[in-house]
Amino acid sequence: MALRISLLCLTTVLLLTAGRASAAPPVGIPEQGRPIFEARCASCHGPQGRGDGPQAPFLSPRPASLISAGTSVKTDAELLAVITNGKPRTSMPAWNGLLTEQERRDVLAYIRTLVRFHPHSPTPPPNGHH
Repeated sequence: MALRISLLCLTTVLLLTAGRASAAPPVGIPEQGRPIFEARCASCHGPQGRGDGPQAPFLSPRPASLISAGTSVKTDAELLAVITNGKPRTSMPAWNGLLTEQERRDVLAYIRTLVRFHPHSPTPPPNGHH
């Protein structure tokens, strides 16, 4: 009986995982997203994604910093929705009709490379000797 229940649980987990994997969207390619970002996004978001592009001072509200903590914690799905549909009451356009789905994913993949974490090495424990 326990073996049967274990097999049922394992089958359920595998089916759920397989369903999720097959529904997973294709991953973007940062190298292909970079020229698109430079041509379409950098004028507002800036070359490093800081929201400081040459058009930024003329926009209200200002463009988002793509490297901020607030943006970094958003899921890929959330960011892809903004790239696809734009952002109401801002200058962020919908790229749905102008870029293919793969190009939007490539741009997102490139944006993710702009955030660079440089973890500090932990402080060594104090030496027991004075």
